Formats: sequence, C-alpha cells, structure tokens
Amino acid sequence: MATSVITQQIALGSAVPPLTPHAISVSLPTWEDNVGYEEGDKRVVDAMVSGYPRFFIHLSIRKLARVCEQKFGLPGEQAMLFPTRKIADSCRAFMFDRSSHQGTPVPVRLVQFIISPETPAAPSANSIELHIVLFPADAFSLAKQFWQHAGLGISSRLAEHCLAMLPAETPQPTTTPSPFPRNHFMKRASSNRHYAKSASNSSSALCAIPIQPPAADVLDSDHAMYLEERYGRNLPVEQAATAKRAMRRRIAGVLVRETPNDWAIAGSQEAELGPSTRGIAEVSEDDVFLYPSGMAAIWSAHQLALNTMPVAKSICFGFPYTDTLKILQKWGPGCHFLGHGLDKDIDELEQILEKELADHPDKPPALALFTEFPSNPLLRCADLPRLRALADKFNFLIVIDETIGNPINVEVLPYADVVVSSLSKVFSGDSNVMGGSLVLNPKGHHYSALKNYLAAAYEDSYYCEDATYMERNSRDFARRIRVIDINTEAVCDFLKSQSSVVKTVFYPKFVTSEHYLRCKTPGGRFGGLFSVTFHDMRVSKAFFDALPCHKGPSLGTNFTLACPYTVLGHYLELDWAAEYGVEEGLVRVSVGMEDQKVLLEGFEKALKVAVEAVKDQCC
Repeated sequence: MATSVITQQIALGSAVPPLTPHAISVSLPTWEDNVGYEEGDKRVVDAMVSGYPRFFIHLSIRKLARVCEQKFGLPGEQAMLFPTRKIADSCRAFMFDRSSHQGTPVPVRLVQFIISPETPAAPSANSIELHIVLFPADAFSLAKQFWQHAGLGISSRLAEHCLAMLPAETPQPTTTPSPFPRNHFMKRASSNRHYAKSASNSSSALCAIPIQPPAADVLDSDHAMYLEERYGRNLPVEQAATAKRAMRRRIAGVLVRETPNDWAIAGSQEAELGPSTRGIAEVSEDDVFLYPSGMAAIWSAHQLALNTMPVAKSICFGFPYTDTLKILQKWGPGCHFLGHGLDKDIDELEQILEKELADHPDKPPALALFTEFPSNPLLRCADLPRLRALADKFNFLIVIDETIGNPINVEVLPYADVVVSSLSKVFSGDSNVMGGSLVLNPKGHHYSALKNYLAAAYEDSYYCEDATYMERNSRDFARRIRVIDINTEAVCDFLKSQSSVVKTVFYPKFVTSEHYLRCKTPGGRFGGLFSVTFHDMRVSKAFFDALPCHKGPSLGTNFTLACPYTVLGHYLELDWAAEYGVEEGLVRVSVGMEDQKVLLEGFEKALKVAVEAVKDQCC
C-alpha cells in the first residue's frame, strides 16, 4: 500500500513520522530551519522534541540521566547512560584518551544502577542494569562524541522502561526540551570503587517486559503493546530472542520462504532454511551479529580489526557518512583518507601501500579499508575487485557498508571480509527504531580469526523491545525496496532531463555505474537514495523548501524524506566538503512508496516554484 505525499509540512521540531514517540527523524521543513539547527538558533532548538537518536538525545533518556545525576552524581557532574559495563568502560577510555591529548585527563566515574520492579513478586529477570558514566559538566562534549560516533547508548524504549519502574514520585518525561545548551544533545581510567558490585553482564537484563509511561498523542503503553501484539505484527516482547534470530536469518539470506504465513516462524525451528542468497552460499545466521545502531556496527567492525590484525592505519575510501571517518580518525593510529573514491584513487592507494611497506617492511601497510557501496551522499561505488586484490596482496581487511545499496540490489559480500549495515534505514522503513548488523564472509582469509574473536567478545546490547519492532518492520523489506527503487528511478530520470536547471543527479544509474552494475543482483535496481545539485544556490534552497515531502535527517524511510545534506553534515567544514564534490547546495532525497504519478508531480512543481522564485528575485 502506497504512502501519501504530504500536502502540509508538519511543525518544526516535531517527530517524523508524526505522533511517533520513538521517531528517529525530526521535521526541519525549510533550508533556514536546517541552518538554524546547525547554528543553535533558539527558535529551532526550543521547538525540537525529537531528532536522530545519535545526535539528539531523546527526552526520556535525558530525564533518566537527570535522575541518575541526582542519585549518584557529585555537584557539577553530568551523566551518560549505557546498557553494559563494557560499553561504559569504552566511553571512559575514550574520554580519558581524548582529554589527555588536550591536556589534563578528565576524571570519569562509573556507577552500576540496577532498577527492579517495585512489586516483590516480580521476577528478577525484569530488572534492568544501567551503567552510568559520570564526569564534570564541562566534559560533556567528549561524552557526547562517544555517544554519537559509537552509537551504543541506551535506547529511548529502554529509558522509558526504567522510568516506569522507578518510584512513583519520580517525575515522568515531559515534552519540554531540556534547558541544556544545544551542543549537549545535538551535533555539535583506573578502577573505581563507586562502580557497584555486578549482578550480570548478560543480555537478559535488557529483555525485561517493557512498561512505557504515557506519551502525548499516543495510546498508553499497555494499550499500544496489546494492539501491536494482538492486532499488529509484533512478536510478543518475551520472544525477543526469536525475533533476533529471525532477523539474523533474514540478513543472512537463508530463509527459503518469506511470505506473511511464514513470518511468525522465521525465528523458530520450524522455519525452512537453505543456502544463503548473499553470494556466498555458506553464510549462516551465526555469521550475523546485531547491534543497537548502524554506527555501532561500524565502530564494532573497526574494533574487531584493531583486535585481530596487526595495528596500522585504516583506509577510508570514498567520501563517507561523517561518523565513519571520525571513528577511523579517533580510534587507533588514524587513517588514510581518499575522499573521492574514484579509480584514480585506487592508483594512489596502491602507491601509499607500496611506500608504507618500503618504509616499514616489518609492519603491515594498512589495517582495514572501509567503503560505502554506494556512498552517502554522492552515490559513488568503488571498483571492488581491484580493492579486493589490493587487500589480498597487502593483507588488510575490507569492510563494506551496504546500507544504501542493500542486499536486495547489490551483492558485495564476496569482496568483503565484513559487511555492515544500518538496519534503521530501509530494512526497517518505519523510522521508529534503530539497529545495525555485521556479517562475516565465511570464505574470507581472516574469517577464523574474526569469528573466534566475536565468539569471545561479542555482547548483545540490542534492547529486546527495539528488536521486536525491527523484526516486525523488516518482514516485507524486499517488497518495499522494489516499490521504492522504481519510484526513485522515475524521479531521477525526470530530474536528469531538466539539465537547464539541474546540475548533477547523483544516482548509481548515472554515477560510477559500471562498478554498481558489476555487483547488482539479477533482480536488483539502483536503490532509493539520490542527491541533486543545481546551477544556482538559490534554486537549491527554493526547491528544497517547495518539496511536498517530509524534511529531516535519516534515509530509507517508507515515505519520501529530504534534507540539505551538506548543511546538516558539514556545516562547519563546507569548504572541505566541497573539495570532494559535496557542494553546499546539495539536496539529498530518500524516495518513499508514494504513488509514482503524484510523486513526480510534486517534484515537477517544486522545480517550477524554485525557478520562478529565482526569477522573481532577479526582477
């Protein structure tokens, strides 16, 4: 069933989708609103009650953090919340390391907080284990960097569960934005006796039955959960392990049947399994690892490389999503950045590797190469066979982010040691839950070392209620992708034909298409994302403002979603981004499932309005 093109923009700062308490996007409907967000404009910041979870900390999480600060903090301390001790330790280590480079190491304390139901008869498994990182308030920006880059903080559903179990006098989260400065919540160590005695580090503590507090404009938690499980498609939350197994099988491509009649048993022993459709028949569900966000999967892939391969610089090939590059720069010995990601850059890469090996013959020239297929936002694809040949010659890993291409359209696993993806995007589609995945290639040269390390070190921190929503959302992702792909190609063909106004349409059909086609699956198309630039910056702004679709961060939604990507992602480094072809006026569009005719009419109208607006300005 197609979604509808919107006829009126939802209010600035409201959740996208509307009336969704755990939405992962926010309405920034005009170009000016996006600039205001980046500049910390009070008009914009005060209006925001939602946002992308790694940049905007959900109101329920903020509320729970304040409770923890009041309970455990010293005067002047603030808190960041994580689901496991290991993650909290990683945050402390990051803050210590980064602050040491800047001067004096910041003091960081860890506290374990076990929250249990007040009812004495409630089973102990319903308890939640929180791990609190406490630090001086002026070090919040460091903690926020870890939250943003690693993507391992607690989820809003987990926070609401915790708040519901706290004593009744504890105030519930409100829709009033926090008074903290914008950079606290948005984009811009030794042993400690305060760390309480551990109860358990298993994931079971994260899978207690959720009890959500009421939120404005939505059903109360009991009714919402009942409707989802009884009349919706969600598995009962107690079956989170089954939901996760179903997702791992879906991602591994081993489910023989994916019809509505089979969805309920996809994670059970009754499900029929076959060879993987991922290009490597031997892939199984045991080669798939789930994470609470796509960036958590990328961060974990880098940690996996650091812990299994000889230490060396990583390689970032192509212009990536901003946090991928930050991870490679801030953890480990750094990275070689080849931001254009074109064939000539492979020639340069080979020269770098040869020189590194000549200068240090006793050390490996590289740790791992990270690349997106296609890249975000330029939709470029690398020559994967050439990169694979270099990896084999110089003995480094290849990590491919397939989020934008997705396994329905492209087959990249044969060229990779590790494939990562943000499940928050088209795998979910509903924009109401986060998740990520990491897949190992069982035919890779380093498979045994990678698998053995994960067998010992992997911990499941994916909150069970988030997993049940993600499993529900993902059941029909192959069908949705086909609708979205067809719509996207039609829109891109139209924009490509408007060369008098449109400068470039960045889309795999038109950009590095030979590399994309080499990896395209037999029934695959060109994906649901594109970017567009115009000959006149004023047209970019007017076109964006006139688009009859939701405007905000994220992509892969079932509805069309647009943003001025460079403004949102690189506002403080516009000149640097432009050096790699990421222009200030670039508009990125994730196309949805709307009726194609209506969708095309909307884009045509927006283009006409933009051209007329520029003409009026010239008169």
